[in-house]
Amino acid sequence: MPKLGVNIDHAASLRQLRDGIEPEIASCAILCESAGCDSIVVHLRQDQRHIKESDVYLLKKVVKTKLNLEMSTDKRIVEVACRAKPHQATLVPERRNEVTTEGGLDVIANFKRVKDVVAQLKEEGIVVSLFIDPKKKQIDAARKIVDMIELHTGRYADARLAQRGKYLDELTKAVHYAKDLGLVVNAGHGLDYDNVEPVARIEGIEELNIGYSIICQAIFIGLGRAVKRMKDLIS
Repeated sequence: MPKLGVNIDHAASLRQLRDGIEPEIASCAILCESAGCDSIVVHLRQDQRHIKESDVYLLKKVVKTKLNLEMSTDKRIVEVACRAKPHQATLVPERRNEVTTEGGLDVIANFKRVKDVVAQLKEEGIVVSLFIDPKKKQIDAARKIVDMIELHTGRYADARLAQRGKYLDELTKAVHYAKDLGLVVNAGHGLDYDNVEPVARIEGIEELNIGYSIICQAIFIGLGRAVKRMKDLIS
């Protein structure tokens, strides 16, 4: 069964509504780990709209499982990652006006910059993954510079029910193709309690990274129970 990485960005979004200290991000991470998640995921955006630089340093100290830092290739963000040394860094595309990450990183179009950043992070002992669309050409490009990818599941998650089978098949083929190339394959984006099970059943996926739906569910049943419920679904 896949492992579960919990993205706690939107707990930080709630905190930032009043620029306060609650909910305390380190406590959120500890609760998620206590409930059985396998990693903590945060995205340090250039505008620091939810996760702040200081959160990254603190989380590296308190996270006992694995801290996965989602990040762009922006020079300043790369410098933060090199100082904080998360267990894993996942390179993602980033546009300032987007609500959330829209689509995977175009490794082909940005190959040199991505390759340079990957090398810089690896020098610091950080495991690097690339968040990409489930396309063979992107997988081929990623394989030249990393050993791990995360497949973007947004097209599947956003599809109408009648179209989900098509995008699930696309994901399945991409997972198998990447595994045949020797890549470690993770997946995520837009997965929730209603759509996660078919993706979790795809043989070869090592970890699913899920955030927004877990934080939303936590409002009703508590963060620990929300994590456990998701963990039960993917297992």
